Formats: sequence, structure tokens, C-alpha cells
Amino acid sequence: MARYEVREFTTDALDDAARLLAQRHTRHRLTVPALNPAYEQPDAARLEIEELLARNDASGALVTSGGATLAFVLGAPRPDPTWGPSVWVEDAGSAANDGEALREAYAAARWADAGRTSHFVNVPATDDLLHDAWFSLSFGLQHIHALREPVAAEFEPSLAPGLVIRPVERADIPALAEVGLVVPRHVAGSPVFSTIHLPTLDEMLAEADEEFGDRKFTEFAAVYQGRVIGTALCCSMELSPGNTRMMRPVSAGFLGHAAVLPEARGLGAGRSLGQMVMAWSRDGGYEWIAADWRSTNLEAHRTWTAMGFKPSFHRLHRAIV
Repeated sequence: MARYEVREFTTDALDDAARLLAQRHTRHRLTVPALNPAYEQPDAARLEIEELLARNDASGALVTSGGATLAFVLGAPRPDPTWGPSVWVEDAGSAANDGEALREAYAAARWADAGRTSHFVNVPATDDLLHDAWFSLSFGLQHIHALREPVAAEFEPSLAPGLVIRPVERADIPALAEVGLVVPRHVAGSPVFSTIHLPTLDEMLAEADEEFGDRKFTEFAAVYQGRVIGTALCCSMELSPGNTRMMRPVSAGFLGHAAVLPEARGLGAGRSLGQMVMAWSRDGGYEWIAADWRSTNLEAHRTWTAMGFKPSFHRLHRAIV
């Protein structure tokens, strides 16, 4: 049995952790080649870890054995009250070539002793060693980040008779607000049970009015028999705060949001909106397209996987109660 040496994660651990993280990213790119190859270099990986360590109240542990670095874990709280007293291990916050060593690193972090009882970790979706280690620590799958290649030049979205997909117009704002409530209401229920803020219609109206015309984002409306029944929002993946640098290809469009009114489901509007975003990404010259969703959002999971999105990262979660 290996003898593990566990120490607090400090600046002295950066070089060893960076080499381990670069190795993890190299393995990851064998199965997800879309990811940025720059992070196969320890110097680039080190910058990501340095940024995490500089966050307020960041802490973690590094594990060695016989002079070899086997694992590290580094996390920090988020100021957003949505997540409660939490710690987040971001994409650059953990790596291991020994699962038991990673378990030791997590144990040594002792975040719950500081009252932070909700723990999140982003891990490569194809890394079985990391998944086995985190699952054995009572973490479970919560969120899926996924990528797919662009559609072919001749691809066009399929449309049911009477369905039109077009850019949104200012006159659509009341409908945008109505559709904007669909996902928050849906994920508040079973089996997602999300605790995110459930906005009011007035809040959604104000948000839709404020954000309309922002050129960083493109939004499409699905219109059936003259009524807006669904919307989809897209942008560069760099604008998605939930997809940090090691999770992104060099060039990727992002399907940020899509929803269809419950009474209008069955027309294929969600699929058509997703296809329109894929065509938008292709026409914008992006090399890949990204999406993410809660793993317990059954409809989203079935739709996006059927459209060719393949998991690249998983967000795992553990709640200590």
C-alpha cells in the first residue's frame, strides 16, 4: 500500500500540480480533441492554477508518494448566494494519476469544517479514474458540458409545416419574457429540483428589454401560426461564465439557451431552434459548437444528445447535510 504524504496547497505546489494538470489535459484530448492543446504545456496549466489559488479563501491539498506528485485538489467559494455555502473545484482545480491519492487530497481540504457544505467539481467527462475517485467520495453527476463538430455547408434546419425560425424583433419582447420563464419553472420541479431564483414575469420583461439588441448575442424565435412559441440564444463560447478556459476549444459557438412553451411541444420547434444555432455557428466560422445542461433535465438531455452533442466535462456535486 502506498504511503501518502499530504500537504496544504500553497504556491510551492504550483509546478508539481501544473505538470499533473498538463498530463490530465493531454489524456483528455485523446478522447476530446476539440479542446485547446495549449494546456498540454505545464506553463499554461500553471497559469490556470495560479488564478484559482489567488481567489478569496482558496484552499486545497497536494499528495505525493516517494517524491512523485500523485494528486491535487484546489477549490474556492463563489460569492453567488444561489449555491449556498459552497466550494468549487473548477476545471483546473484537480488532477490525479492515483485515485486513492485524490481521495486523500479531498479529505485533507476539510471544507465542511469551515461551514462550506456544498461541493462542486468539474472533471473531464472521459476520465474514468477521476470519476471513480469522486463518485467514491459521494459525489454525483449534476451538469453536462458538451461539444459537437459544425454542420456541413449544405445543412439547413428542418421545419414542420407552418413553423418559422427568424431573428427576434423588439415587438417579441413580451413573448421573450414568457418563454424565458419556461426553463426556470421546469428545472424547479422533479427530477431537477433546482434552487436557482425563479423570476417573475415583470423581472423577465425588464431583462428582455434591457438585453435586446446586444450584439454579442444572437437570438432566434420559433413562430407558429403567428405566435412566438420558442426561442434560442447563441454567442461565442468565451461569453459563457460556466465554461472556463480549459473547457473551451480555441473556436466555438455556444448554444446558451433554448426553450419552447409547454403547450407548443411536439411541433419540433426545439429541434429546429437547435439546428438553427448549429447553422449560425457554422456560418460564423466557429470550429465547434458547445452546449450544457443539467443531467436531470430529461428533455434537454435527450434533445441535445440526439443532435450530436458529446460530453466533454461533467460537473459533480456533493451536499453534506
